[in-house]
Amino acid sequence: MFGEQLKTLRLAKNISQVEFAKKLGVSKQSVSNWENNNILPSIEMLKKIAVFFSCSTDYLLELEENRMLLETTGLTLNQLSHIQELINDLRALNSRIPPKTLHDYD
Repeated sequence: MFGEQLKTLRLAKNISQVEFAKKLGVSKQSVSNWENNNILPSIEMLKKIAVFFSCSTDYLLELEENRMLLETTGLTLNQLSHIQELINDLRALNSRIPPKTLHDYD
């Protein structure tokens, strides 16, 4: 649900509800209500949240999975090409590494 998506993104950026609320110009209570799925933000606020986290509104609303956007303004085509190569390398690496189990941490 939206609340879990929002909380996961916020925690990944390592910011508190208070800090996030200040960045958006809303109250901490609004952020708390969104994360607890008590209310949904307005469409305009949803757009602001998507821009803040560099993701699509579809991702926030769980209409698509694992679709994050990267802010690439000011980068050259050569730099963008290098970023794409890194992404491809990470995908290849992930496909070769078996997932860890709880026993691997003992």
